[in-house]
Amino acid sequence: MSHLLLKPHDPDQQGRIHCVSPESAGWKYVGLEVYRLKKGDRLKRKTGTHEVCLVLLSGKANVKTGQKEFQGIGKRMSVFEKIPPYSVYVPSGDHYQVEALTDLELAVCSAPGKGTFPARLIAPEEVRQSNRGSGKMFRQIHDILPEDREADSLLVVEVFTPDGNTSSYPPHKHDTENLPHESYLEETYYHKIHPENGFAFQRVYNDDRSLDETMCIENGDVVLVPEGYHPVTTVPGYESYYLNVMAGPVRTWKFKNASEHEWLFEKF
Repeated sequence: MSHLLLKPHDPDQQGRIHCVSPESAGWKYVGLEVYRLKKGDRLKRKTGTHEVCLVLLSGKANVKTGQKEFQGIGKRMSVFEKIPPYSVYVPSGDHYQVEALTDLELAVCSAPGKGTFPARLIAPEEVRQSNRGSGKMFRQIHDILPEDREADSLLVVEVFTPDGNTSSYPPHKHDTENLPHESYLEETYYHKIHPENGFAFQRVYNDDRSLDETMCIENGDVVLVPEGYHPVTTVPGYESYYLNVMAGPVRTWKFKNASEHEWLFEKF
């Protein structure tokens, strides 16, 4: 199995099924943890030197930080309801407590912080929704924490890809510090498949093919994208969701398209 593909494990004592850190991934910026909490469970954490975006993937919760408290947040019971989630931004040097009011799937997205911005609720109506691409390249986007919203490092987005379609496509990369043309951003993909017994494919590859991995993605998998292009293809009968977490030395998303596939933009 590819070292870029991480399978979920049974929930540990805290309900965690994934734990990606800069140390475990072999990079500098992005962290991702995924929790499956039962109703009544509590999760308490300090942010330390990292800022955090708590994304309520499904379920309802109370969330408390050092300065703010958000009661009864959460609406969707499945990501495939395709309504934007409730999220909470927590700065570095703070702490948070999550109390699950229902069974709860929670993503904890993290990256280096400077404590610049206070904790805040990101309500569904604040999440920019858009469609991207056309035909077999069509997908739906939820910008939870885009670069024009306050954060020190984090970029967080959800993508819904219909069955038989390809997203993160035409292939693009963001692995080189070459602004204003391209930014260096590490990235994780947390995948969900509907129905859950389905699968999708993701390829991660660079120009000289020193990295070239094609992975079969199942429900709950995480894919690491340390460099290169990274398209995702669904199969007929199954739609996909993924949560992207990105961060790098500069908080901007500037990507380079694979030149051999740029002709596909004529189809958009």
